[in-house]
Amino acid sequence: MTDTLAPPTTETADAPPEPTEQQAAPVPVDNPTLPDPGVTSEKRRPIIAPWLRSRRDLLATVERAAGHAWYATAYHGLRTPWYALQLGMMAPRGTARLITGTNRWVWDREAAPLRDYAVRTEDVEEYMRLARLRAGRIRLRGLVTVVACVFGLGFALFLYVMAPAFLYVFAAGGVLTLGYFGQQPDAPVIGPAVMRTELQKLTGTIVLRALDSIGNPKISAAIKRGGDMNGMRFTSEITRDGPGYRADLDLPYGVVPEDVMEERQALASGLRRKLGCVWPSGDPDEHEGRLILWVGDKPMNETTKPPWPLLKAGEVDLFKPVVFGNDQRMRDIMVTLMFVSVVIGSVPRMGKTFLLRLLLLIAALDPRAWVYGFDFKGTGDLGPLEPVCHRYRSGEEDEDLEYVLHAMRELKDELRRRAKVIRSLPKSRCPESKVTPALASDKSLGLHPIVVGFDECQVPFEHEKYGAELESICTDIAKRGPALGIIGIFATQRPDSKSLPPGISANAILRFALKVVGHTPNDMILGTGAYKAGIRATMFSRSDRGICWMSGEGDDPVIAASAFVDGPAAEAVVARARQLREEYGNVTGHAIGQGPSESRGMDVLGDVVKAFRPDEEQLWCERIAARLAESWPDVYGEWTTASVAPALKPWGVTTADVWATGEDGKGTTKRGIKRADVIAALTRRDADRAAA
Repeated sequence: MTDTLAPPTTETADAPPEPTEQQAAPVPVDNPTLPDPGVTSEKRRPIIAPWLRSRRDLLATVERAAGHAWYATAYHGLRTPWYALQLGMMAPRGTARLITGTNRWVWDREAAPLRDYAVRTEDVEEYMRLARLRAGRIRLRGLVTVVACVFGLGFALFLYVMAPAFLYVFAAGGVLTLGYFGQQPDAPVIGPAVMRTELQKLTGTIVLRALDSIGNPKISAAIKRGGDMNGMRFTSEITRDGPGYRADLDLPYGVVPEDVMEERQALASGLRRKLGCVWPSGDPDEHEGRLILWVGDKPMNETTKPPWPLLKAGEVDLFKPVVFGNDQRMRDIMVTLMFVSVVIGSVPRMGKTFLLRLLLLIAALDPRAWVYGFDFKGTGDLGPLEPVCHRYRSGEEDEDLEYVLHAMRELKDELRRRAKVIRSLPKSRCPESKVTPALASDKSLGLHPIVVGFDECQVPFEHEKYGAELESICTDIAKRGPALGIIGIFATQRPDSKSLPPGISANAILRFALKVVGHTPNDMILGTGAYKAGIRATMFSRSDRGICWMSGEGDDPVIAASAFVDGPAAEAVVARARQLREEYGNVTGHAIGQGPSESRGMDVLGDVVKAFRPDEEQLWCERIAARLAESWPDVYGEWTTASVAPALKPWGVTTADVWATGEDGKGTTKRGIKRADVIAALTRRDADRAAA
C-alpha cells in the first residue's frame, strides 16, 4: 500500500524549519511586565446591623418578638390549670425518682463499677484507694442530706406556725417540681406554643446544587471541575439580607444572569423553596457575569409588606420620587410620574386596576395636579377618586365615550395652549422648554400637572365611532404631553397593537408588566427585546397579584410589589387629598359638578366625503389630509398623509394607486382613495346606526 502523501525531506523530518522573513517566530501575548490595572474595590460589612439603623426594621423586629412573647404567654396561661393537674399526677413518679437518685448519690453508687473492677482484678491498692474515697464521700454527702432534711423540716414547722399560707405555696411548688421531674422525656407536659417549620440555612453547597440542577452545561461543567478554571466562584460570604439570604457569585465565562433567570422554576426546586422565594438577578454595578441570588424566607406575596407611607399622612410633589411599593427584600421602590407616559399591562385579576388607582392617588396628593379618571370596565374601581377628579367617567356606553371624547378634546386644546405658553417664556424661566416645579406652582401660567388614567384603554381605542380620534389624541399626549406637564397612564389586559397603539407603547417611559402570557405582550409592555433579555412577566404565578416588572425608573428593570390600598383606604386618602386641594384652591371640573364643554369633533367618513370636489372621483391621501387640516384645523391640524389610511381602515375603506394631476399640471399615480368607496362605507355606517 503506497502513501499518497509526499515523504518528508531530511530537513523536515529531523528538525523544524528555520523561520523566514515571511514566517516570523510566534510572539507571546502575555507580557510579564504588564502592570496591574491598579483598580481595587472592597466591601465593608456594616458596624451596626442594618435592622438597628432602620427605624422601620427595628420596629418590625421588636413587634415580632413582642407578638411572639404575648402569644406564648396567652397560650400557656390558658392551659396553666391543666398543666398543674398533670404535674400533680406525675408527682409520685418524681418523688420516687428523687429518692432513687438521692440514694445513689449518698452511697456513691456511680463509682461502684470501678470498685467492682478492682476486686475482679485483685488490685488491692486501687481498691483501698477507692474505698477510702467512698468513705469520705458518704460522710460528706450523708451530712449534707441530714442537714437539708433537718433544715427543711424546721423551715416547714416555722411556716406552719408563723405563716401557714406560705406553707401551702411551698408545698404546691414542691409537688409541681416533683411532677416536672416525673415527666416522660419524650412527652413533656408543657409543649411549645408555636410549632416551627425550620427552613434550611442557605449555604454554598445548596447554591451550587441548585445551579447544577437547572441544566446549563457550562455551569454543570464548572461545578464538577471545581469552578475556578471556568471563572465560577463566590465573590463574598452568603449573608442575611432583609427577610432572606443573598449570595453573590461569578458565573462561568459566557454565562449571564439571564440564563439562570430563565430557569427560575428549576432553580427553586434545587433550593427546595417556593417559586416566590427565589429571585436571581444581575448586578448592574459589576460585570455581565455577576449573579445576585436572593432567596427569601417566604414567598414575596406572603411576606407582610410595610404600610404605604402616604396612607395616613403626607403630601406629594410629582416632580420628586414617591414610594409606590416594595421589592423582594421589602425595601422601598420609588417612582417619579413627571415627564413620563405610563403603560400598565397584565392578564385579568392580577392587580392592574389597583396599580392604576395607586398612581392616581399619588397624583391626587399633589394639590396642584388635575386628575382625569376614566374607567372603561364600568365597575367603579376608580370611584374613590371621584371627589378630586377634574374629569371622571365609568362605563363603556356611547354616552360615556362621548363624554371622554369631549374631555380629551379639551385636553388637546390645553396641550396646544401650553406649548404656546412655554414658547413665549424667556429662557431664564424655562431654560429647557418644559414645565418646571416653579412654573407648575405659578397659577397665572396654568402649567399645573395633569394626570390622565385610562383603565381598559382598549375599549375607547377600538370604538367604531370615536376610536380613531381618541387614539390620535392619546398618541399626541404620549409623545408631547410629558414635556408639557401632561402624564398619560394607559392600562389594559390585552396588550396588543390594537389595544395599545404603537404610538403610545413606543413612547412610554414608565412601564409596569404584571403577569402576562407569552413573549409578545411581554415585549409590548416592557419594550422590544425585554423577553430575550430575561425580563419576563410570564414567570409570575396567579398568586403573584400586584407583583410586576417595573421598567423606566432607573437604569435597569426591577421586580416590585405595589402597595395595597383597598377601597376604604383609598377613600380616606382621597378625603385628605380633597382637603389639601381646598386649601390650595384647586377643586375643579367634575369635583364641583362641571362637565366638559362640547366641541366640534371628528366625523372621518363625512369629512373625507366633503374633501372631494364635485368633479373628483378619486383623490390622493396627501390632498385629503391637507384639505381636512385646512377646513378643520382644530381637529385635523396635525394630520399627515400617513394618518388617512389608518383612520379609514376600520370602516372598510382601503387605499390604492390612483391617478391625478399635480400642481405642475402633470399626471402621476400615488396612494389614494375613491369617493365611491367612502360613500359606500358612509351608507353602511348610517344604516347600522339606524337599525340599532
